[in-house]
Amino acid sequence: MLAAVVQELRGVELPLPLPRLTWHEAMDRYGSDKPDLRFGMEITDLSDLVAGSEFGVLATTVANGGVVRGINAGRVEWSRARADELTERAKQAGARGLVWMVVEEDGSLRSPVAKFFSDAESAGIRERLGAGTGDVLLIVADEWRTAVETLGMLRLELGRPSSHEELKFLWVVDFPMFEKDDDGAITFVHHPFTAPQSLEDMRERPLEALAKAYDAVVNGIELGSGSIRNHDPAVQREIFEILGIDEEQANRRFGWFLEALEYGTPPHGGFAFGIDRLVMVLQDEASIRDVIPFPKTQTGMDPMTGAPTRVAKEQLEELGIQLGPEALARLEEQTGESGDAPLTSDDR
Repeated sequence: MLAAVVQELRGVELPLPLPRLTWHEAMDRYGSDKPDLRFGMEITDLSDLVAGSEFGVLATTVANGGVVRGINAGRVEWSRARADELTERAKQAGARGLVWMVVEEDGSLRSPVAKFFSDAESAGIRERLGAGTGDVLLIVADEWRTAVETLGMLRLELGRPSSHEELKFLWVVDFPMFEKDDDGAITFVHHPFTAPQSLEDMRERPLEALAKAYDAVVNGIELGSGSIRNHDPAVQREIFEILGIDEEQANRRFGWFLEALEYGTPPHGGFAFGIDRLVMVLQDEASIRDVIPFPKTQTGMDPMTGAPTRVAKEQLEELGIQLGPEALARLEEQTGESGDAPLTSDDR
């Protein structure tokens, strides 16, 4: 279906089946679970090259189980101000910093930290990153996910094409079942109803377990997401338990769903396309707002209908909703009317 639409609207014949990358491959090579394959600048592992470096930050990171990754940004415009800007961006993304190097005509590396690298290490970095004269090399040392996501962000900023003239579709598969949230608790990656690929992995190594989940991606944009769902109520209860949802909570929040599974729900799955995103790409538009029939502002206002507008008191009463004192005070401040005042048909 997707290939037919692209052929009809753009006259492009997609290679079928579409390329596939596992979630880990996509993150490891491109720093994103929705990679843009229209340009190279792939993330490269430099850990083994700098494990014994005199540059302590890199060597210590590797010794502590972290990674050192880099990208070749090519012959981009470079200045100290640009270096400082990207370093700050890297820190905002969670990295501890950013190492930058520029390859000189004689093959040497110009960098504030170049003096810490031996000739062999410098040559190894140039060779591993396929670097030539004038190329800018960016390196991050951190735990794996922080390093690849930071470089993935910089990769897009420095290399992403400005239009959708070229189309690069792919499937991203084998997503993790679980990950840790900011508080260190285990949470789901897609949703709590995704089926695991291996029950043993889910039970014994939940953070290593893979889900039967898949995303369609084009040009670094997630077009749609789907998964095979759980149809076994016992497995679903195990997943809730891993997520810290006890039996009482599960029954209170999802009892209707668990009961439905008890009736013999067959194996099933789903997938949802973002049609507006696909139209945006095929129309070569820069923003999804340019293709949505009735786009909203950043504040959620609908310019066509003026929504959201005030709701009549009678409608609130019908739904059993009562405005609190703070909401009533804001309403009176904005309109000069009491929240108890009846609304005319024009107000609704």
